[in-house]
Amino acid sequence: MGKRILVTGGAGFLGSHLCERLLKAGNDILCVDNFFTGRKLNIAHLLDNPYFEILRHDITFSLFVEVDEIYNLACPASPVHYQFDPVQTTKTSVMGAINMLGLAKRLKIKILQASTSEIYGDPDVHPQPENYRGNVNTLGPRACYDEGKRCAETLFFDYYRQNQVKIKVIRIFNTYGPRMHPNDGRVVSNFIVQALKNEDITIYGDGCQTRSFCYVDDLIDGMVKMMNSRIDFTGPVNIGNPDEFSILELAEKVIDMTNSKSKIVYNSLPEDDPRQRQPLIDLAKKELDWEPRIKLKEGLVKTIAYFDKLLKGSD
Repeated sequence: MGKRILVTGGAGFLGSHLCERLLKAGNDILCVDNFFTGRKLNIAHLLDNPYFEILRHDITFSLFVEVDEIYNLACPASPVHYQFDPVQTTKTSVMGAINMLGLAKRLKIKILQASTSEIYGDPDVHPQPENYRGNVNTLGPRACYDEGKRCAETLFFDYYRQNQVKIKVIRIFNTYGPRMHPNDGRVVSNFIVQALKNEDITIYGDGCQTRSFCYVDDLIDGMVKMMNSRIDFTGPVNIGNPDEFSILELAEKVIDMTNSKSKIVYNSLPEDDPRQRQPLIDLAKKELDWEPRIKLKEGLVKTIAYFDKLLKGSD
């Protein structure tokens, strides 16, 4: 008999892949989403499964259900979406964490927080280890997300110390793959959509800033391994791919792989955009026996195929 597992943000990009993985493992899934950025399209193929249930709900309000584990993924994760309503973004991270931690406390169950590499801000330590405290602008346009997630981590560790709630915290670095939102403003989806439409590919800044891209299947592996790790290992632990690429390299790779006629154009860099982002994953290797297996080119092939089908369907 599997577990009853609550996945908040379960209709989102990562959440839908997690729901799928947990269902395949024989669990009973309650997917909770308010559909601000989550999409029914992401979970439509799961709706006929009798062990999958969906509930439209905003986790800034209390939720009373009976489950065995909680994965807390609910929060807009791309700048376009989290800056649309920054107050609501902060409320989702902070009040959502309080509500889900309260539920975990009442039920005496494990809860995993999907935190983010954004808590490191624009890092002056490279690559970023878990004990790096970050370089975050608390007043900038990205702060609603960065500070919201930092506060959520604080709440998780205070509930752990004060109420003995069984917590797990992962910090997710740039992740890509099928079911990314085509208009989410993230670099991989932006470049692929622009290339497939033969539109100019927009690079912000000079393109020398770097990112490390983790394919979604690898990320979900790490997330599930963290939930199932030894009970006294709380994290936080970095989950991401340490292979580092410049934004310009990514653009050129996407143009080449799509046989696109797109030209690269340069715009000014947004405020507080990180210059470097690369995870140190020694802790994940040691504690979870996890490291990513899918190389960027292999992951891009699958992601391009997804967007190609999506765009042709919308013609």
